[in-house]
Amino acid sequence: MKALVVGAGMMGSALAYDLANSKGVDKIILADVDFERAKNVALSIGKNTEPLNLDINRYKNVVDLMKKVDVVCGATSYSHNLSLTKAAIEARKHFCDLGGNMDVVYKQMELHDEAKAANVLILPNCGLAPGLAAILGAGGAKRFEKVDEIHLRVGGLPKHPQSPLNYMLVFSVEGLINEYLEPAEVIRNGEVKLVDSMADLEELEFPQPYGKVEAFNTSGGISTLTKMFKGKVKELDYKTIRYTGHCHKFKTLLDLGFASSEPIMVGNSLRTARELFQELLKKKLPSTGPDLILMRVWIRGTKNKKQSTLTYEMIDYFDERAKISSMMRTTSFPTSIIAQMVVNGTITLRGVLPPEQCVPVEPLIEELKKRNIIINETLI
Repeated sequence: MKALVVGAGMMGSALAYDLANSKGVDKIILADVDFERAKNVALSIGKNTEPLNLDINRYKNVVDLMKKVDVVCGATSYSHNLSLTKAAIEARKHFCDLGGNMDVVYKQMELHDEAKAANVLILPNCGLAPGLAAILGAGGAKRFEKVDEIHLRVGGLPKHPQSPLNYMLVFSVEGLINEYLEPAEVIRNGEVKLVDSMADLEELEFPQPYGKVEAFNTSGGISTLTKMFKGKVKELDYKTIRYTGHCHKFKTLLDLGFASSEPIMVGNSLRTARELFQELLKKKLPSTGPDLILMRVWIRGTKNKKQSTLTYEMIDYFDERAKISSMMRTTSFPTSIIAQMVVNGTITLRGVLPPEQCVPVEPLIEELKKRNIIINETLI
């Protein structure tokens, strides 16, 4: 198997690392507009990984490169995913990406018939949330005769929190603010609704040393689940997990206008409050150091003619040996596994399908276990 990873940043480097350490993967091409970055990542991986300079805006070059491999993984900005999808269909190659924007995903899904005719599978939203959490929610629901509720809770956190926000930048600050500002899609009382992000605060409890944490609405993590389960469940939602107190503090800043898009004069330059806020967060919030991921997904419904609750729970940590963050592991490794599943025939569907619609849960959990990403399951 030969794979192309587009983007040599944090997620792309973790994707290439996992592919290089997987049986049956003979070669990885790691392509980036910054060749030096791709080269340094390839050298650090050390086996079967070839760095390459690639400008995604040169469409023909992208198509020609895709024709040399069996599967393509997009680990660059979501703004490139539609173009990469079109290129993959033209090259007749399978494609997975990390998603990040549902407007883009729906545009990709409009190409379903074209992808099917080309005998390829395009999988947007293959990361953690959207991605793994939605796969667990949809897959777990199949084990019930009737489903009443599906709840997804995920959070990337610093292992050693620092005041005042008890948070570190485990992914882009722009993406973080988007999640906190954009409305969240949920199902309530059987109806699909938009609700405010940073609302509906609740308390969760995880094993020590984490104990009690908080969770609140954020946008984007639910992928296509609301459309899949419209008219089928009473309640479905996604919330982000943070250390207790984070929501109130961050929401206060938003309420004061720190993320406003209105222009303001700073000296002789015109900026927005949001641009300044993003720069401040980049400077003040830690972006290095050990992180962890907390995840809990639970499904309630009727199983074997009685009310039951199926719960998936994961606590994952920074990999000290490989120096790969937990966010990188839990976002990129599932994407690598899914790409391999398509090539080896575990997944045989074709078209444009988000992973919650076609990725089998049990094989994915088993593959993650081999990477020491442990998802525990309880049924009561």
